[in-house]
Amino acid sequence: MQIDIQKLKSGNIRSLSKFITLIESKKSEHQKEAQSLLNEILPLTGDSIRIGISGTPGVGKSTFIESLGLHLIDKGLKVAVLAIDPSSPLSGGSLLGDKTRMEKLAQEKNAFIRPTPSSGNLGGVALKTREVMLACEAAGYDVVLIETVGVGQSEYDVANIVDLFTVLLLPGGGDELQGIKKGIIELCDNIVINKADGDNKQKAHDTMVQYKSALGVIKTEQKIGANVMMSSALENKGVTEYWELIEKIYQENQEKIQLKRKRQNQDWLKKLFNELLENKVRANPSLQSEWTKLNDNILNEVETPLSAANKLIQILFSK
Repeated sequence: MQIDIQKLKSGNIRSLSKFITLIESKKSEHQKEAQSLLNEILPLTGDSIRIGISGTPGVGKSTFIESLGLHLIDKGLKVAVLAIDPSSPLSGGSLLGDKTRMEKLAQEKNAFIRPTPSSGNLGGVALKTREVMLACEAAGYDVVLIETVGVGQSEYDVANIVDLFTVLLLPGGGDELQGIKKGIIELCDNIVINKADGDNKQKAHDTMVQYKSALGVIKTEQKIGANVMMSSALENKGVTEYWELIEKIYQENQEKIQLKRKRQNQDWLKKLFNELLENKVRANPSLQSEWTKLNDNILNEVETPLSAANKLIQILFSK
């Protein structure tokens, strides 16, 4: 697959789209080509603001992101949206409908929306999202927004990709505190109580107060701030204030953000190593044959899982 790197660097949408298709390909020759090109563009990456946006289904993530994207474009910025769609566990297919949900943003020349199937990955992000983000940065996008599947506790991975992680919640106070998983709140840097309009205004305010109190007692190394605010896409309120908060956080935490990115790269290495190791296991016929035999031994209780695992490791690393 021919990728014109010079066109990519100039922000050519067709070249960027082809590069992302190459990155997401499962063919080994495509993966090698993609990694070579990623190494080539690496000096052009790292200058964007990386934001993850998650939340429960129906909270209005796509509407919020579209409003935010349009606001950023009005400020003269280029915006890339990587929207992760859940894949069917049966067919493996995805709707990939974010371009229709963000119709206005999709028509902007300084916006790039790339729907990506999660392919069953439980981290809330597709396996290649990190590499796709680098491609967008090399193409000159100032802000990369990652919209995740929004399934609660399985969203951990997104916090290890972005600089700041935002969770959108519906007004609801105590019910929300009970309903959403604790882990995702421990990882998020900002909470936005969305749909704070009409009869929901007071509920939204009460929810905001409760989460401010909750975030005040949660301290982790990864968090950069503990901010809670309200927004309403219906009344077009909150998006400007949200971005002002993001800019303030960036200005005051540059060193912390850079350290966070270095730690993320180390974790990325571990994840990719495990992924490549799993691929190697699947591609080893001897190992697959022995796996079947040892699995039968375990089911028949004539061998322990540890003994079987050690035998598989010996086969995998034998010359």
